[in-house]
Amino acid sequence: MSSTPYVINQAQARELLACIDVPEILRKLFRDLAAGNAVQPAQQLVDFPKGAGDFINYLGVLAEDGVYGVKTSPYIVREQGALVTAWTLLMSMQTGQPLLLCDAGELTVARTAATTAVAVDALAPLNAQRLAIIGSGKVAQAHLHYVRSVRDWQSITLYSPSLMEDAETQAVLKAIAPPLKIADSRESAIADAQVIMLCTSSAGPVIDPAELSKPALITSISTNAPRAHEVPPGSLNDMQVFCDYRLTTPASAGEMLIAAEQHGWNKESIVGDLADLLSEKTARPDYHRHVFFRSIGLGLEDIALANAVYHLHH
Repeated sequence: MSSTPYVINQAQARELLACIDVPEILRKLFRDLAAGNAVQPAQQLVDFPKGAGDFINYLGVLAEDGVYGVKTSPYIVREQGALVTAWTLLMSMQTGQPLLLCDAGELTVARTAATTAVAVDALAPLNAQRLAIIGSGKVAQAHLHYVRSVRDWQSITLYSPSLMEDAETQAVLKAIAPPLKIADSRESAIADAQVIMLCTSSAGPVIDPAELSKPALITSISTNAPRAHEVPPGSLNDMQVFCDYRLTTPASAGEMLIAAEQHGWNKESIVGDLADLLSEKTARPDYHRHVFFRSIGLGLEDIALANAVYHLHH
C-alpha cells in the first residue's frame, strides 16, 4: 500500500472544514476522552538554540477511529516579526502508515473557536442573551461563526482597538452575524454581557473580571507568547474555573502558572473540564460568581478534525 500521505494546503483545508460539523466532532472527542477511548498527553515545548524561537508539539490518540497524530507548530523569531506555522500529521494505528499531512492553520482556527463554542453551550446560562467578544482577527471571526447559534442572542457586541478604522473587517464580521454591534470601547462592549469571549493575541490581561457589574462566563484562548494570559492571574481565586482538559491545561496556561506561583491558586480547584461536562460528570455552574473557561488547544482536537478531513477526502 502507498505510504505517501495526502497533502492538504490551507485553501483546501478551509473548503473541507466548511463541509464538517466541527463542534459535533469535538463533542464526540471529549466524550471519547471521558470514556477512556482517547489519549491526550501534555503539550511538548522545545526551544531552539540561542533564542531563535521554539516549537510546540500537540499529540493525540483516537483509538475508536484507529488514528493518532501530531500537530507541530514552530514560533520562528525574525527581524520582521515572528513567524508561526503549523502542520498536522495523521497516522494509522492499523498500518503504521501516514494518512494525511495537512496545513493546520485553518484546523487550528476552527478547533480553537469551536471548542469555545462547545464550552459556551455547556457552561453559559440557558437563557443567556448578551454576548461580548474582544478581538476581531480570524480567530475572533471563527468564534463568532461557531457561537452565534448556541443561544438565542439578543445582543452581540464586539470590541477591538484596530476595528474602528477597518471597514473591511467590520463588513466581514457583520456578514457572519448581521445583528453584531461594534463597540467604541472595551468597557461598553462588556457592560452587562453574560458571556465574554476573549479572542486576542495579547500576552497580558485584556479585561479585569473584578470590574464587571455581574457574574459572567469569560472564555479565554490566549496566544503562544510565553505565559500569555487574557485575565489577571490573581482573578482565578475569585472565579469558578473550567478548562478544556484538567490534566494538561494548568501546566501550559500562563495565568494558571502565574496564579499558582504568586497568588496561592491550586489547580485542584478547577471545577471541571470539557470531558467532565460533556459526560455529565460535572454539573453546569451556578452564577454566584464569575465562571472562567480556559482552553490551550489540544492535540486531540487537531487530530479529530484532520481525521474528519481525511475521510471527506478519502
